[in-house]
Amino acid sequence: MKKRKVEVFSAGCQVCKPTIELVKKTACPSCEVIVYDLNKGCDSDICKEKAHKYNITRVPSVVVDGKLLDCCKDLAITEDKLKEAGVGRA
Repeated sequence: MKKRKVEVFSAGCQVCKPTIELVKKTACPSCEVIVYDLNKGCDSDICKEKAHKYNITRVPSVVVDGKLLDCCKDLAITEDKLKEAGVGRA
């Protein structure tokens, strides 16, 4: 039986912990869960390389079998989004 690979990218912070716990609780015996703490880093640069490969722009993010979940995509903070929210205006 092929294992499903679930990679969780976090900053090791309190905001990320519930997502890590949820993934671990939801995972089945055929799931391989790997948690990468991008703040702490890895023994090698694998966690940073993977985050770059998957285009991770925020944490926590979850990748299943090499695919970044849709809920984790395209939520990067941009100058335009800040301005739309009124940042930079009196």
